Amino acid sequence: MQGVGFRPFVYRLATELELNGWVSNSGQGVFIEVEGGRDSLQGFLLRLEKDKPPRAVVQSLESSFLDAIGHRGFEIRESENRGDKTALILPDIATCADCLGEILDPANRRFHYPFTNCTNCGPRFSIIKALPYDRTNTSMKRFTMCLECEREYHDPLDRRFHAQPNACPKCGPKLQLWDGYGAMVSECDEALLRAIGAVREGKILALKGLGGFQLIVDARNKGAVKLLRERKHREEKPFALMYPSLEAVRIDCKVSSLEERLLLSPESPIVLLSALRNPESAIAASIAPGNPNFGVMLPYTPLHHLLMRELNFPVVATSGNLSDEPICIDQCEALERLRGVADLFLVHNRPIVRGVDDSIVRVMCEREIVLRRARGYAPLPIHIKSEIRNPQPAIVLAVGAHLKNTVALKIDNNIFVSQHIGDLETKQAYAAFGRAVADLPRLYDAKVEIVACDMHPEYLSTKFASQLTPTKIPVQHHWAHIAACMAENEIEAPALGVAWDGTGYGLDGSIWGGEFLLAVKDGSFERVAHLRQFRLPGGDKAVKEPRRSALGVLHEVLGENVWNEDLIRSIFSSDELSVLRKMLEKNLNAPATSSAGRLFDAVSALIGLRQRASFEGQAAMELEFNADVDLRDAYPFTLTEKIPVVIDWEPATRGALGDIRNGGSRGAISAKFHNMLVQSIVAVARRIGEPTVVLSGGCFQNRLLLERAVEQLREENLRPYWHQRIPPNDGGIALGQTVAAAMIGNENARKKQEGGVVG
Repeated sequence: MQGVGFRPFVYRLATELELNGWVSNSGQGVFIEVEGGRDSLQGFLLRLEKDKPPRAVVQSLESSFLDAIGHRGFEIRESENRGDKTALILPDIATCADCLGEILDPANRRFHYPFTNCTNCGPRFSIIKALPYDRTNTSMKRFTMCLECEREYHDPLDRRFHAQPNACPKCGPKLQLWDGYGAMVSECDEALLRAIGAVREGKILALKGLGGFQLIVDARNKGAVKLLRERKHREEKPFALMYPSLEAVRIDCKVSSLEERLLLSPESPIVLLSALRNPESAIAASIAPGNPNFGVMLPYTPLHHLLMRELNFPVVATSGNLSDEPICIDQCEALERLRGVADLFLVHNRPIVRGVDDSIVRVMCEREIVLRRARGYAPLPIHIKSEIRNPQPAIVLAVGAHLKNTVALKIDNNIFVSQHIGDLETKQAYAAFGRAVADLPRLYDAKVEIVACDMHPEYLSTKFASQLTPTKIPVQHHWAHIAACMAENEIEAPALGVAWDGTGYGLDGSIWGGEFLLAVKDGSFERVAHLRQFRLPGGDKAVKEPRRSALGVLHEVLGENVWNEDLIRSIFSSDELSVLRKMLEKNLNAPATSSAGRLFDAVSALIGLRQRASFEGQAAMELEFNADVDLRDAYPFTLTEKIPVVIDWEPATRGALGDIRNGGSRGAISAKFHNMLVQSIVAVARRIGEPTVVLSGGCFQNRLLLERAVEQLREENLRPYWHQRIPPNDGGIALGQTVAAAMIGNENARKKQEGGVVG
């Protein structure tokens, strides 16, 4: 309710209906007291939900009728800061049409002002320090409004009434352009114009945006894009693009009606679109090497709109960081970390309270799936069913996974999931994670009672949790995936969860990743099936070298004969093979895994697509992109009889080897491998006999795998469910940890009440 113009809406509605009383913000939400005739009051209640502002979300509406006390007129009272804090914090919202019109109108006092906003748009989560959402609790506190802005702010009939970031060129934040050493080059309009000129010249611009810095470069300039890759240490991972308009996007990409809606939405995420690969396209080939998709977004702040209207060509707009580091949010920090990367820095003096990256969305199965949840989506909560609440609801904090980290906080039946934090591989990323863990409980004044974490003892998030004082509940990685998807879809047990990803610590100490988990009523699960295991020579090195997974798969199938395979000899040197042979024969640093992700890697390497990966998931992505989508043939597989059922992919591997030796196409081999995996999902679901099938884990970012699995499950009269607003990858783990820990806490509380032993 807060930050969306709800109080002025209430004021206008009450005035129209001639009702007296007041409205006020608090840490719990919006309180309203109105008095008048019963019919008018009933009409008021109905219209509160029906006519609410477009960005308002009513999670609950509780009302009671009291004796009138004789209010005179209707007023908007100052916010109250008492009691528990349960109000929702709104995500940052893309520029609305009204504000865009003002910054493009030469007669308007906000003409070309890059920090224009109102109650319908602008920064929210990136500037708030505490609840309730009032200017004094935001990073706008330092800016004293001029008389004109003050009048707007206090006028209930103005769309800027209590717009907390309200400002104008007289009183608000201002732009500066710095050189690579931090010396100011210019200010305000001139700063923007000189920055635009630098981008045109092929320079790399570090732009301080809404939730952090972005690195901007001309997407048509091959040399500039190549230089950005070198300086950012980002070899092949695709860059995101920002286009000046939807019409410009259509020149380079296919855009469906749903994708168009996403591009133009208030969330304004990066949308993965099919590139047309038009020979006449001006986009540099190195933007997304080996990838048929472009990650595309439109301008979402006034600053972006002004920049892109002047440039009028697509630019790279990638996170302002080095690879594996979090996004920079402070200009001094950016100057230190991005010196030598950016040629110029376009900065402003509105502090960013917390880093918020751009969200990433892909349309699959004819609906959106969020792959990275940040700006526009975080920190809106997932509302969970009351059945998994404790008798005395515990406040649960989940610290998430090691990769694609997010954290989550459960208060009552809301779970607030943080913005994307990233991989905890660097000192800067770990520090950002620590700040996020403290941030959510502080915002909500929450006294955490349970901390949920991954079972993997070496995850940095797990080690961090061990230092915290509340009760710790470790949650198995793949069960967290399934619990997250069930919570998002409001599914109750029983359900069959299919959790396929790269790596997760299993209950038996091995590396899981191709799991079928049966969720049961008491909040626990049974591992009812999994992919056949194979060994990973070199352990974690296999993540960056898919060829190691290929060797592990062939060694599992061929045994000692693998060393005579020409295919293996072609991708490893004799010295490498000597070391790897000892690893596999003596089981030294060659852990067993059931990982679907590593199986994808293995096939990608075997057919010559990717022997070494420069970023996570690259080999599997290329396997998906190369599949012949028109082919419905599948390699064979077998299932064992006993529970847990083992899916034996050896027949498929032998079939693929035969096709490789006979000169079969990569597209056909990839398609038959994908189709085999889809058929194995259906076969296990039939064997287990559970009609509700939940699909989660990073492998289900694969469009071909997900869409075919959903299609074939439905053909068998089974009910598939998959993610929507929470990522299927490890960005969803924190939500699942929270749900699972709450269920365990609920069971423990029940046992305690019954006098049993608390586990």
